[in-house]
Amino acid sequence: MSKPARTRTDPALWNAARERFARAGVDVDQALARVARIAVSLPCWQGDDVRGFEPDASGPGGGIAVTGCHPGRARTPDELRADLDVALSLIPGRHRVNLHAIYGEFGEARVDRDQVDPGHFRGWIDWARDRRLGLDFNPTCFAHRLAADGLTLSHPDPSVRRFWIAHCRRSREIGAAMGRATRSACVVNVWIPDGFKDMPADRRAPRERLVRSLDAVFADALPERHVLDAVESKLFGIGAESCTVGSHEFHLGYAITRRKLLCLDTGHFHPTESVADKLSAVLPWVPGILLHLSRGVRWDSDHVVTLDDPTQAILEECVVSGHMDRIHVGLDFFDASINRIAAWVIGTRNAKKALLRGLLQPKTMLRDAENAGDYSSRLALMEDAKSLPW
Repeated sequence: MSKPARTRTDPALWNAARERFARAGVDVDQALARVARIAVSLPCWQGDDVRGFEPDASGPGGGIAVTGCHPGRARTPDELRADLDVALSLIPGRHRVNLHAIYGEFGEARVDRDQVDPGHFRGWIDWARDRRLGLDFNPTCFAHRLAADGLTLSHPDPSVRRFWIAHCRRSREIGAAMGRATRSACVVNVWIPDGFKDMPADRRAPRERLVRSLDAVFADALPERHVLDAVESKLFGIGAESCTVGSHEFHLGYAITRRKLLCLDTGHFHPTESVADKLSAVLPWVPGILLHLSRGVRWDSDHVVTLDDPTQAILEECVVSGHMDRIHVGLDFFDASINRIAAWVIGTRNAKKALLRGLLQPKTMLRDAENAGDYSSRLALMEDAKSLPW
């Protein structure tokens, strides 16, 4: 993929745009400086179709499906890192990379997931440190013989639960090693596929088992300067259409009572729900929020992020909230129907554009009109802001 030609901004147009924003009470230079400091976490799994590098990797499973057959899927950690290097060279700013446990460097060794350790990710840690990138991490509770029936941390078999608890605990240790090495706290996000295809006879027992399992996963306190724990809900998945054990309500309650970050994945809610509205509702109760941005077309289909209205609303709400330091912006998509590097670049640049547009909103004028009860002016200003020369 060739690099796009660089373009020069006409100074006269630039100054005219800056003056137009100034009349709306917006400091363009300040907005640009702020957006440059916001890191976005790129999903490594966009580069290889969620296969990972275990010797017997068989594809995602766990209610996850990747469609498309575009050539160029990364087959090794070195290929994946090389592709990420190209993508990051085309994205302004300094960012992060989000890894799953299946992306370790195992060689031909069959290392089961309850035995993974930081040594299997030394190549990733060295790569990120050399490039001054942050790393985030996820246990991989799918595509495994002990997840074949769709249950992991909520499984009725204690031995199965112990296996996945051990895997998640190891994942936290790996995340802590990453955060320590990169000097940037690693967000370790626990998502499980647990659920039932048909109506369960007992919904209470699996959720009670999940509470106990998560408490065991997080039993050891790790320094927050190295690792931040997050839990992620889901609406439903393939094979879990009738009941998802780790629902939004479940994980919201868990995050509040256990002081964990809550992951809001834009594909894990009903298409008519506003994830943007959830941010201010949740922030007073949890230490922080992890965002997984995708473009859900017919539910959780994880399309590449575009500069659409839902994305714009979410990221505008992030910067307007005043709590950007408690919100961690990550992407979660995997599209094998287009060039995988292009997908990273397009999706991440759209997230950054949405953040910039949020920072360029005439917030003071809008709040003044709202506080005065002048909702007509508020609406007029909102509409006028859409055509500002951002």
